[in-house]
Amino acid sequence: MDNLIGPETVNTMPLSTLKATMDHAEVRTTLEEGLDEARKLFEELKEAGVDYDDVVEMLETEGVQKFADSYKVLIEEIEQKSNRLARQA
Repeated sequence: MDNLIGPETVNTMPLSTLKATMDHAEVRTTLEEGLDEARKLFEELKEAGVDYDDVVEMLETEGVQKFADSYKVLIEEIEQKSNRLARQA
């Protein structure tokens, strides 16, 4: 995770990952390092037939779905606990 540190970024990693990162990572701005190498890699991917936009769309769609699924589970658990507490009252 320390390779993704930069200004104006958002991190949604789990608490356990955050703690591990804080224990082991070198915390410094790293997001803009190696940009020339990254640009070269994008060109190599394009030459290999990898469509960056397609990959990003797939990852975004899957990522949003995972957040939505987690949110749904959280709401269901809250409703179940609320119902149990209401029956006990």
